[in-house]
Amino acid sequence: MFRFWFGIALCFGLAFAVAARAGKGPYHQAFELSLNQVEVSSGFWGDRQEMVRTVTMPAQWSELTAHHHVDNFRVTAGVKSGIHLGPVFLDSDLFKWLEAASYFLGRHPGDAWLSARVEELVGLFERAQAADGYLNTFYQNIAPERRFTNLWMNHELYCAGHLFEAAAAHFQATGDDRLLKVALRYADLIDREFGPGKNQGVPGHQEIELALHR
Repeated sequence: MFRFWFGIALCFGLAFAVAARAGKGPYHQAFELSLNQVEVSSGFWGDRQEMVRTVTMPAQWSELTAHHHVDNFRVTAGVKSGIHLGPVFLDSDLFKWLEAASYFLGRHPGDAWLSARVEELVGLFERAQAADGYLNTFYQNIAPERRFTNLWMNHELYCAGHLFEAAAAHFQATGDDRLLKVALRYADLIDREFGPGKNQGVPGHQEIELALHR
């Protein structure tokens, strides 16, 4: 009996695949929707999204400000005195938060609290970025001469990947290309630094690969 139903399923699957390749299947015109073309406004997921926007995002921001994530960029940007505090991968947490905040801002452009935090971060990243495009608060403050020398452990390209994803989300959600320009300058630097005949180091934590593909 199993073989019978398996054969039926296989036949239907093959027929569907052939029809789809011929442009006659029900999904042959499928295409990706942009962020602003999709909205979940009610039900379980709608409620969860609203809770994340109004409760989780502010709570996370409090943690990010309490544990030096934001201050490290303020110091690097020259708007606050101090030193870098925290581990080498700290920047990535702030980039992740900004990616989520950008998506919410795209759906809720009137959220003044969220808009102010996103605007501050974009401005800080612009000011903190080095002249050659580099952006990593640990290395810029602690050991600028050791950039790209310990890729296996120190998360530089991992942090860069999360910056690129945040920049893509911010541009898609708001149409503002300032953060995208920051990301592109850093990506251009990485392109100059890595490749055949140049630095062929391999990151110890994946992220930049899918970020560049995006």
